[in-house]
Amino acid sequence: MTTDTIDDAITVTGVRRRYVTRTRLNLLTGRREPTGWFEAVRGIDLRVRRGELFALLGTNGAGKTSTVELIEGLGRPSDGSIQVLGHDPVAGRRHVRHRTGVVLQSSGFPPGLTVREMARLWHSTLSNPAPADAAVASVGLEAQADVETAKLSGGERRRLDIALAIMGRPEVLVLDEPTTGLDPESRRAIWSLVQGLVEQGTAVLLTTHYLEEAEQLADRVAIMNAGLIAREGTVAEIVADAPARISFDRPSGLALADLNVGAATITASDSVLIETRTLQPTLRAVLDWAGDIPLRRLDARSASLEQVFLAIADTKEQS
Repeated sequence: MTTDTIDDAITVTGVRRRYVTRTRLNLLTGRREPTGWFEAVRGIDLRVRRGELFALLGTNGAGKTSTVELIEGLGRPSDGSIQVLGHDPVAGRRHVRHRTGVVLQSSGFPPGLTVREMARLWHSTLSNPAPADAAVASVGLEAQADVETAKLSGGERRRLDIALAIMGRPEVLVLDEPTTGLDPESRRAIWSLVQGLVEQGTAVLLTTHYLEEAEQLADRVAIMNAGLIAREGTVAEIVADAPARISFDRPSGLALADLNVGAATITASDSVLIETRTLQPTLRAVLDWAGDIPLRRLDARSASLEQVFLAIADTKEQS
């Protein structure tokens, strides 16, 4: 099997990344030697397939940015290995870079160039680019084509980032917080564009703080916590073990002792929270218990990615 036909576009195996935190001077050599380390990534495995949108989530400090930087070839892992399109992204950079698009968390443009000039300049550096004007139009910037990049809004600059990243027709697209600063309409347009690339076979690695984006768009999700993969799978697989929730303001005319919700758990103060594995029967029991008495702020919902994410984040804070 050649590297051009493998199913895994990105393979991360046993990867660790350590940073030096303290050094001391060796009086014999005159050099500073490391004496303290921080391990941001503590041994992880990941696979991103061609034609798949894979979301890598985590709180600040979870290790996801360090992981993405290694995949982009901006550094070498302290241990383990990374393959992008069958090549080491550092040693095999010439085999990888022209086939990869990257949207960083922040980037800069020459302030004197217009959007069109920036797009055409970037176009000239690529081996198999899409037309520059078409890339600009695909992110809705055709009306700003003659505006200098320094005068663009934050959301417009973000859209230009994405236009440049997809101009090279990438086989792998890394999106690091790509929709930050975008209005809802622009966000929907960008995701429609990205979904089209995925359907054409592009492998997309996404980091985002908008959990609803990952929940709606990702084929698979990994949640990092303290440098490790805490949970990985489809959204359905990740939330399968989390309970559904029913909540409402505690009514004064009803006794909670009369509420029979089987194995569900009830937490009550001024409000009531019920966690259950069987949402529909439990909700029916709650409504039968309430009868004609209105339950204010009644809310019933299945387990969500946000619920699991916050539970994992709470684990970190309590450790």
